[in-house]
Amino acid sequence: MTGTGLIILKVYLLTGLIFHKALWEVMKRRQNAGQAKGKPASLTSQIIKLVKLMVLAGIVIQTILPDILPISNDPQTIRLTGLFIFTLGLLTAIAARVQLGNNWSDIEDGKIANKHAVVSSGIYGYIRHPIYTGDILLLIGLELCLNSWLVLGVVVLAPVVAAQAIREEKKLINALPDYEEYTRQTKRFIPFLV
Repeated sequence: MTGTGLIILKVYLLTGLIFHKALWEVMKRRQNAGQAKGKPASLTSQIIKLVKLMVLAGIVIQTILPDILPISNDPQTIRLTGLFIFTLGLLTAIAARVQLGNNWSDIEDGKIANKHAVVSSGIYGYIRHPIYTGDILLLIGLELCLNSWLVLGVVVLAPVVAAQAIREEKKLINALPDYEEYTRQTKRFIPFLV
């Protein structure tokens, strides 16, 4: 895949990233519409938001540039594999976010509102953290599409995401009466496995 094919692939990746981010922002604003402004964000929350923004900017820049830390001189198979994984991750994360609806909170806030309820239908009938799963797959696929050894950075990120999911589950068990039973019926990240 060279020339025009590579340009189309990169446009697809950027479009997917933009759509993903735009959906989150639109749904977050709708969810927060009409709510009174709370206290200012904590320093930790602000740092997390800044890191997320820097990572997104870095990914956009990396997507525009030629291959950085290339895995292969003939990356056709790597790029096609990455395309499949990226698309699977993007669709998983988007479907999960839509299905979660108003039961979602920003990772940096980690708040559980009184109105939150256990969502156990759709993709949540199989895994408890499909947004995390989708985002990790999206990033792995993106780095493979870009033929980059930076894919190993995503692999290093996975345990951090797993730890965050475990922290969230402890809060949810304490806040939502049905959540502990839900954890016994579903897997955390991969249906029927993990």
